[in-house]
Order: sequence, then C-alpha cells, then structure tokens
Amino acid sequence: MVERYVMSIDQGTNSTRCILFDHQGRLVSVAQREHQQHFPRSGWVEHDAVEIWRNLLRIVPETLSGAGVGAGEVAAIGIANQRETTVLWDRRTGAPLGRAIVWQDTRTAPLVEDLRHEPGDEFFLERCGLPPSTYFSALRIRWLFDHVNGLEERAKDGEVLFGTMESWLIWNLTGGADGGLHITDATNASRTMLMNIRSLTWDEELLAFFGVPRPMLPEIRPSAESYGDARSVLPGVRITAALGDQQAALFGQTCFSPGEAKCTYGTGSFLLLNTGTDVVRSRHGLLTTVAYKIGGRPPIYALEGSIAVTGSLVQWFRDRLGLISSAPEIETLARTVEDNGGCYIVPAFSGLFAPRWRSDARGVVVGLTSYITKGHLARGVLEATGWQTREVVDAMNADSSVTLKELKVDGGMTANNLLMQFVADVLDVPVVRPMVVETVSLGAAYAAGLAVGYWTDLQVLRRNWHRAAQWLPDMDPERRESEYDNWQRAVERSLGWIRPPRSA
Repeated sequence: MVERYVMSIDQGTNSTRCILFDHQGRLVSVAQREHQQHFPRSGWVEHDAVEIWRNLLRIVPETLSGAGVGAGEVAAIGIANQRETTVLWDRRTGAPLGRAIVWQDTRTAPLVEDLRHEPGDEFFLERCGLPPSTYFSALRIRWLFDHVNGLEERAKDGEVLFGTMESWLIWNLTGGADGGLHITDATNASRTMLMNIRSLTWDEELLAFFGVPRPMLPEIRPSAESYGDARSVLPGVRITAALGDQQAALFGQTCFSPGEAKCTYGTGSFLLLNTGTDVVRSRHGLLTTVAYKIGGRPPIYALEGSIAVTGSLVQWFRDRLGLISSAPEIETLARTVEDNGGCYIVPAFSGLFAPRWRSDARGVVVGLTSYITKGHLARGVLEATGWQTREVVDAMNADSSVTLKELKVDGGMTANNLLMQFVADVLDVPVVRPMVVETVSLGAAYAAGLAVGYWTDLQVLRRNWHRAAQWLPDMDPERRESEYDNWQRAVERSLGWIRPPRSA
C-alpha cells in the first residue's frame, strides 16, 4: 500500500488535535478533542494525563476515517506538545502519580525567589540557557518531591518516570508499562532546566542541584529520527519526530535560516528567532532554546520570547466576565470604538514572562474612567497582545545582530484582522500569515516526514510555504511611541503585587 500521508499529533494546552498532511503540506483530515482544565487553587493549573491519552485513542481513528484511509497509508507520526507541563507516572503500572502540572502553574513561585538569590540566575543561564521561573519543569519535580510523601525515594529507586507530554504519549503509544519507550527530544529537554544547552545531555550539576535522580529521566533524542513503531492506536507505524509546540511552529513556518522569526498566537504567544548553530546568550530577558535537531546534524538554536497570556485573556473576557459569547466577537466589539479610551490591560495572570520574568506581577486594568465602555476593554484586551509582542521584539533586536524585517504569524488569534494590523503597527514591520495556519501540526509532520524520506530536504518544505495574508504598518510614529510609553507605565503598576514567603 502506498504511504500517502504523514500524521501529526498536536497535544496542546486546551486540546489534542490529530491531522493528516499530504506531500504538498495540505491538511487532508483533522479531529480534535478538548480536555478539562483543573484549577484546584489560585495559581494552580493541572491536566489529567489519562484523559489526554484517552482523547488521543479517539481522535486518531476519527482522523483516518475522515480521510477514508487505513494505518498502512501513513508514512510516519510526528508529535508536537505543550512544553514544560510535567507528568510523573509509575514505571510498573503506567498510572500517573497525580495530575500533570501545567506550564502556566505558579505554585513554585517561592522556590523561584530563593533561586534568584542563591545560587542566582547566572548559575542556570550558563548551563541550560534559562532563568529561574515557575515556567520550567525542574522546579515542579522538586515541588512534588517536597510535597508528596515518599515520592523522592521512589524516584531514586527507579519506580517513577518523568516526562513532558510527548514523553507520556510516546511511552503509551509504544507499549506503556509493557516495554514503552521512555524518550524526549532535545527541544523539550531544553525546557526542563536540567539539560546542558551545548552538549544536549542531562547536566550532572543541575540534576544534583535539584535532586532529580537520573533514572527517572527520559533519553534525549534528536527532534527527527526513527524512534520506534507504535504498538497501539496505529500498530506498526513509525514514530519519527517530536518537538515542543513552538519549535514545531518555527519548523512549520520554514524559518530555517538565521534571522527568520515567527510568532504563534495561541493560549500564550511565543516568538522564536532562528540563530543557527550559535548559542546566543540573551542580555535582555529572552530564553536560549534548542530550535530543532535533525538526525545526526548539528543542533539549530533559537532565541525565544514567551508571553504567558494572550489568547487566554480573550477566554477570560468571554468565560469569566461574560462580555462576549464567542472569541471572534471580541473584534466586532473592539471596532465599536476608535481607540482604547486611555485604558490598558496588563494580563499578568501568571506573573510576567519575557522579557521581564516577574513572578510577583499580577494583572491590572489602568486608566479607568466613567467614559470607558466594554468596547474600550475589548480593545485593551487585543492591544495587550500587541504591546507584549513589541516588548519581545525590542529585546530580540537588542540581542541579535539582525533586526527583524518581517514577522511570520500563526495560531488562532491571527484570524483577528484588527489584532494583526495592530501588531504590524506597533512593530513597524510587515506581518505575514501562511496558507496553512496549523503550523505547529505542520512542523511536527514535516520533521516526521523528513526522517523517513517522505520529503527529501528543507528546500522542498520551503516551496510548500505560501502567503495567505499580509498586514503593513500604518500608524503615526509619534502615536506609536506615546502609546508604548503608556503601556510600559501600566506594566510598572502590575509589579510587586505578590510577595511570596521565602520557602524552607
């Protein structure tokens, strides 16, 4: 039977999606299921890893039937995943040891404060390229060891496995407790605070510092190579790629050359700039991360600006405030007014990520007067995403020898024309959206297909990229800088709100 498609599994923060792509990089069939968000306490965000696995069991057959094909027509499987979300499970039974702690969770804030004082940011930046933050997995493992009786001892005895979501899914797909592969890729490992950013191996000093036993960690593999065959869901089909979702989007946008950048606008927003084989140390609050590693080739690196809250601010506006009944309505509501009326919203729900890294910040709405309507608030919600993007781009331009000339964008929020125009206006560069906006899924498919020769090289993938829309800057420079100054003053008012107690 001819292998006509590549399957991509995108395990995201809100849902899991399965897509079949053809040789032209076109979407052939898709199935998707949301999973529940658990908020047991303020600042805590959790997922049920078993629910996510069961969703995958349902959507893979749905995707195949949607295209009228069988597993024999699938050349390979690639996986993209929400990064940093931490799953611990029992090696013998395969049962998760509690819910997964999600990347947005801030329960480790007291630990972060301690690490910033001692041993300090430089200790971590030198080894893994990441500053102490509630964002990364190592602190969650340490928190669980400190709060779950007997867990650390069980981990030392080899009874407990750790993984981010791709590790959990690959382990289950390849047999689970009956011989499943316990692996991760270099992009996901680079988000744990445990991997040495240059050697792409678990760093002994970091493991010792956090007290993480080596036997619980997955084997680090390239982002694209043959890992093994699936034994459930798609028996016999090779799993050949895994990438963190934002690196997958960079790959799907074919940003293969140094200086090329993309921003994915989803729950949060993530701007990645390809820096080639150079490990660029940021001096302006960005992360140094692995962009991808293809087989035995040298790793490609990126600078990343991670924004915690963008699309989830629209969700909050819809679900918590009830001011709109569907996400697209926010554009209609925002267009009922000419400007923000002097109102700015800083959505520091989980603190502020790049470039400030302030876990003590919390959300603020400033500039309220009796003139402000829900239309002004809607505009403030959208503009918050634009200004946060501007802060990250300014940091990238300061860190990089190449000034950003164009921004490729993808993700659900790019359907909002008002927002995309605002981003172009505040960055003063063209903003470009491709034909296939599912670039996270596409990137995982591209990497998987490359590993099995379904696509021959990166140039073939470049030729698949086609522009669907473009927004050109059209804002008075004086107004741009005046508004940006107002935004920065609003951010200052969000800082120092939480004063976490020093942990033991």
